[in-house]
Amino acid sequence: MSFNCRGCASENVVLVVDVGDQPLADYFPPADDAGPDPRWPLSLWLCRDCTLVQLGPVEAQLAEEPLAVESATSRAHAETSVKEILSDHPELSGGTVFEFGSPHGGSWLDHLYVAGCRLAADGEKADLVVDVHGIVHEPQYGDSLKLRADRLAPGGLLVMEFHHLLPLFIGNQFDTIRHGHWAYVSLRALRNIAALHGLTVESVTQAEMYGGSLMVMLRHTEDARPDASVDVVLEDEDAAGIADEVQLGSLHEAARHAAGALHEELARHKAAGRTVLGYGAPSKAPVLLDLSKVTTDLLPFTVDLAPGKHGRRIPGACMVPIRPIEELKAARPDVVLVLTWDIADEIVAQLEAAGGWGATYLVPLPEPHEMGR
Repeated sequence: MSFNCRGCASENVVLVVDVGDQPLADYFPPADDAGPDPRWPLSLWLCRDCTLVQLGPVEAQLAEEPLAVESATSRAHAETSVKEILSDHPELSGGTVFEFGSPHGGSWLDHLYVAGCRLAADGEKADLVVDVHGIVHEPQYGDSLKLRADRLAPGGLLVMEFHHLLPLFIGNQFDTIRHGHWAYVSLRALRNIAALHGLTVESVTQAEMYGGSLMVMLRHTEDARPDASVDVVLEDEDAAGIADEVQLGSLHEAARHAAGALHEELARHKAAGRTVLGYGAPSKAPVLLDLSKVTTDLLPFTVDLAPGKHGRRIPGACMVPIRPIEELKAARPDVVLVLTWDIADEIVAQLEAAGGWGATYLVPLPEPHEMGR
């Protein structure tokens, strides 16, 4: 099986990780739906030319995910990011802005409006173009990046934030590999594809969002003045080997090992008579629980802040129902499995502020471990 790279259209693309047939990450059926749920092949491929890591050629028929509730972490990050960017680039205050949105939320527009920015009119090029975790939801990465380049005014700034391939790889964040996230992006891949569309990476900072993200500033090549931060990240990526197909392929075994370890850990708690319940019903939960062979026998239910997910369940063989937060507080489990592990600190603070009962908080990746240990 072969296909053209989603970033540069090269045919020089190779399979590096085959996760097998997996449930759709955005399909949350009613809790009383006995299934079976639809499954689609899930695999990662590496382009040997531009180095983009991407989903394979099978395009799953995605469902409409119930609306999530934006975390306090995400809201605070948006506000802080806007303040820092406008402080570093005061010429953008009062200018035009256009945002390519994300289904995860996290919009910067309200904060930019407060700073005096104006939404660019239809067809108008913008001084500031923003994409925060949006582009990876579009199947053709290169074409989508061109749209962003075309929307950018001369002398303008394109800000892109995305989950970085480096922490995904070294942190064994395999549950972020999912249908609907078409690209898993390194700075080197972005730089290579950006050059095809007249863009140059000017600077980069690291962010904690989603377990490790990059915030990258790009400009039209004739306007760009790259700084040292670019080479620092590129060197880190090269040292980890995330453009090497053999190195990337090792993620498969690491994922299988961590999945087996999670099953064993939950089984150990059950054998000891301890109750375990989940917190969160993120889109990354289906792959994690499916590979771990976790069912309601080990995880009777999970909870989530999003009302649209209540009365539904995690898709796949796990069949774990999703309930309101109040049911977790009422049950007072011995162990809370934190499925939204990327905001684990926020979750623990929230539950402890609501009268914590001394539960242990279990984080599943990169290996199952208790918070603080």
